[in-house]
Amino acid sequence: MPDFNFLLLHVEDHAASAAFYHELLGLPVLDQKPGFAMLPLRDGVMLGLWGRETVEPKSSGQSGASEIAFAVADADTVETMHADWKRRGLEILQAPTPMSFGMTFVALDPDGHRLRVFAPAAA
Repeated sequence: MPDFNFLLLHVEDHAASAAFYHELLGLPVLDQKPGFAMLPLRDGVMLGLWGRETVEPKSSGQSGASEIAFAVADADTVETMHADWKRRGLEILQAPTPMSFGMTFVALDPDGHRLRVFAPAAA
């Protein structure tokens, strides 16, 4: 299988999205050029933020049809992150809720991409 090394989001304003993810996740912006910015996630995987107007072939997708998920240690961390993200002004789509896979909440980035934080349920 080829290496998975990029998660690309098509965004309205790549520079604003890079600043958003830098502030929210504390990630450095490794590269920024016209229409594109890149931040490191982990294990060699990069988050690419590509301006919708420069994507080739043209993007046909809609924001919110998929999610970026962040696993955390426990339900208390879910609650803490929810309070922090709400304080930062993120739109909260789902307040902390117990689900079959664990405690979770969902917020939206400036382009409407879903950001899910969850604490896996005990096995």
